[in-house]
Amino acid sequence: MRSFRTLVAIALVLAPLALPAQAPGDGALPPLSFLGLPAGATLRQVKQRVDSLGGRVRCDRARRDRAVLECRGVLTDPDARVPVALWLSAIDSTTGVMTLSATLSGVDFDRWRQGLTDQFGKVDARVQGAQWMLQWVRRGRMIRLTWRIEGNTKVASVSLVDGHVLDRWGADRAARRPATRREQPAADSAPAPPTPGTAPGSGQR
Repeated sequence: MRSFRTLVAIALVLAPLALPAQAPGDGALPPLSFLGLPAGATLRQVKQRVDSLGGRVRCDRARRDRAVLECRGVLTDPDARVPVALWLSAIDSTTGVMTLSATLSGVDFDRWRQGLTDQFGKVDARVQGAQWMLQWVRRGRMIRLTWRIEGNTKVASVSLVDGHVLDRWGADRAARRPATRREQPAADSAPAPPTPGTAPGSGQR
C-alpha cells in the first residue's frame, strides 16, 4: 500500500531531521501547529478540529501494520474559504505525519506563509527545481511548508511530523520483525509523500 510505504519513507528520512538539540529558549514558543492542528495530535483532536471547520475525515487500518491508521479527509480554510485536503498516518491513535494541501491564490498563500513565520520565526527558504520550502524544527517535531507555482495559483502543503511518534513506531516495528530480516534494508523505502513534494535542508529555531 502506497500510503504505508510513504510512512516508512518519512520515518526513515524525516524523523532524524526532527530531533536536533532544542534551541535555547524555545520552551516559551508556541507548539508547532497549523489551522489549529498540532504536530503529534491525537485522532480525537484531529476529528474535533476537522468537524469544527466543516470537514470530514475517514480512517482505515493499514494492511501491513495494524497499529497504523491511515486517514484522509477535507476541511475548509476559515480565512481563504477554500477546501484543504488532509492526509495523516497515526500510530496508536497519535499522529506521526500529517499533511494539509490546497491550491491557493497568491494572497491566500501569503497568508499561510506569513502566519507560519509570525508564529515560528523567520527561516531561509530552500529551492529545488520549481519547488520551494520553509521548515521549522522544535522539540522533536517539525513543520514544513512546500509550494510550487501553477499558472496564477500556488499549490501548497504543510506537513507536520512528530519524530517521537515515528521513533517509537520504528523501534516497535523493528522489535516485531524476525531477526533474519532486521539486517536487510527496508523494502518499503522510497515513494514521495502525498504532497507537492519535499526538499532537503531545514530551518531551525
